[in-house]
Amino acid sequence: MVKVMFVCHGNICRSPMAEYIFSHLVAQKGVQDRILISSSAVSREEIGNDVYPPAKRELKEHGVPCPPRAARRITPREIEEYDYILCMDASNLRYLAAISPLATGKAALFGEYGLQGKEIEDPWYSGRFSRVFDEILLCCQNFLIVLEQKGVFN
Repeated sequence: MVKVMFVCHGNICRSPMAEYIFSHLVAQKGVQDRILISSSAVSREEIGNDVYPPAKRELKEHGVPCPPRAARRITPREIEEYDYILCMDASNLRYLAAISPLATGKAALFGEYGLQGKEIEDPWYSGRFSRVFDEILLCCQNFLIVLEQKGVFN
């Protein structure tokens, strides 16, 4: 089983959006039994909070299920155990390295999968949830193709 972790600062906007979008795409392909998908934060600021309401609304508008959840921080053990750790911006990568040195070289910017390495902005600050949804969807679609090409679902 392949393990994929999406990471952002607080785990209330971008990373849960990526988790739910990617889970939705994987379920549509019928391969959800071959992949473990999760999301987490690099900070402790939002621990216990649900997905930010505008992010929930954006997911709902696109028919992506968004069940209740509690934000959480990634653990050193998860950094070690997960196959893919996909961060929304460069600051996430720096915080991960402080959590565990294993993150260096293992974690990557999620924007590498469709945005030419560009960071995915934090809509909590910008308010551009629709734009962020589109960018995350594109990266999820491309990442899924990469996994298929690697034979993960065979």
